[in-house]
Amino acid sequence: MKFDLKQSWPTPSNPKPVVIVGAGGIVRDAHLPAYKMAGIAVKGATDLDRERSNALATDYGLANVYPNVAEAVADNGTDVVYDIAVPPHAITAILPELPDGAATLIQKPMGTDQNQAREIRTLCRTKSLKSAMNFQLRFSPMMMAVKDAVERGWLGELLEIEVHLNIYTPWQIFPFLIPMKRVEIAVHSIHYLDTIRAIAGNPNGVFARSMRDPRAKDFAQTRTSVILDYGDALRSSMSINHNHQCGRKFQSAWFRFEGTKGAMMVKLGVCYDYPNGEADELWFCKNGGEWEQIPLEGSWFIDSFMGTMRNVQRFDSGEDDHLYASTEDGYQTMALVESCFKSIDDPARQLVLD
Repeated sequence: MKFDLKQSWPTPSNPKPVVIVGAGGIVRDAHLPAYKMAGIAVKGATDLDRERSNALATDYGLANVYPNVAEAVADNGTDVVYDIAVPPHAITAILPELPDGAATLIQKPMGTDQNQAREIRTLCRTKSLKSAMNFQLRFSPMMMAVKDAVERGWLGELLEIEVHLNIYTPWQIFPFLIPMKRVEIAVHSIHYLDTIRAIAGNPNGVFARSMRDPRAKDFAQTRTSVILDYGDALRSSMSINHNHQCGRKFQSAWFRFEGTKGAMMVKLGVCYDYPNGEADELWFCKNGGEWEQIPLEGSWFIDSFMGTMRNVQRFDSGEDDHLYASTEDGYQTMALVESCFKSIDDPARQLVLD
């Protein structure tokens, strides 16, 4: 079978240079390598930690290190795209400093909770920012291919979306998560919730449980179960365990999409032996047929980071008519996350044994 599914976002014709606000690990590991691959210039960076921004500039050959956001804006106005890669609680302090109408890409999550997400949405509206959230999994080659296949009817009516993780994540390499009250759903499974929304739309409601594990006792939650209510036709669930310390044989990290005509399986390669990872995989099977592997034109890390920036660039120039992960859409993902946490606080239906 010929697989001609869309796997990448189109390249902007005349991309603006980028100014990065934040100089943390995600910038080094994903943003800068992705922009280099995409041929998008990075003009400079700023960070509260001047030593860190200087080191970033030295390591990646950036021409400008700005002492603060205000000076970056004074030097560039709306002639650049502002790539905000800071902790979620810091976003609301940065947005007011950006010029009105600026093209802006904001690292997920959209604040620490729905209240902050609402404030971010209001700021973006008030300042008429061309703003998107960096929910990159939906831009990955495998998930773009799945969305294209679903929209073209390859699977028929969509009946099942299942996410299953049973792997070991070394949470100790993320010490900044230790004091956080919201961890697993807020920083990891938010990707899966956002991708499900991107393909199936908003659910009617949600049931969720997320909990601590004694093998990662310093972190508030590292295990999650979610059931998304899409009515009587589509069943969607997530089973997430980051604490499986047994051998590779029964580790798992996958999405399953199944419909009336066929199914697709997505292997989330980055989750295995994190942060080393394995190759992503995408498989398709027609009902009654055999599984066929679909060649991928890149990976979640780091190719998806090209897609988010390309879409912002193209929307800013008028080449795209919409932002696939706009802040308006990102707010809806944050609303779903908030519903998950509220569900965690609700009691389960009690057994009646008499």
